[in-house]
This record gives sequence, structure tokens and C-alpha cells, in this order.
Amino acid sequence: MSRRSRSKRSRRDRWGNRMAMLGLTLVVGSLAVVVGIRGGSLSAKDEEYRIKEERLEAQLADEQRRAEQLEEERVYVQTKQYIEKVAKEKLGLVNPDEILLKPSGQ
Repeated sequence: MSRRSRSKRSRRDRWGNRMAMLGLTLVVGSLAVVVGIRGGSLSAKDEEYRIKEERLEAQLADEQRRAEQLEEERVYVQTKQYIEKVAKEKLGLVNPDEILLKPSGQ
């Protein structure tokens, strides 16, 4: 082979290598851009989910407090004290040893 044909082939190979490197660089760069964009949207979704989780945890705590209050009320409703209170307030009943005083109409 002549020196001139080797030189052309060498230049052509270098040109091909440079184009391959340029193409590879463009592919890697475009992948980096896509990953960056998707990462940003995922960060935004993560923030939304974190806020939603905090709201749900607060709601759960409220519901647990409400459940405790309802349990206390359920226990209180079954007591003799509650039954007497309802009988006096709603039915107007009194205990046998109680005297009912009514104000005089002035």
C-alpha cells in the first residue's frame, strides 16, 4: 500500500471516530436532559405526595381522638347517672325523695 492511501484511510478513520464520538456525546447529552426533566417532575410529585401524607396523618389523628370521645360517651351513656339526667331533663321525672319547687308566676 502506498503512503498516500494509508493517509486517506487514516483521515477517514479519524473522521469516522470523531463523528461516532460526536453522536455518542449527543445521545448522552440528550439522555441527561431527559433524565433532568423527568427528575424535576418526580420531585414535584414527591412533594405533592408528602403534603398529602401529612394531611392524611393529621386527619387520622383527628379521627382517633373522635373515636376516643365516642368510646367515652358510649361508656357514659350506660351509667345510672346519665339515665337519671335524661329522665329529669326530657321526661320531667324526679326521684321519690326529691321535692320539686316551681317558681311562682309574678
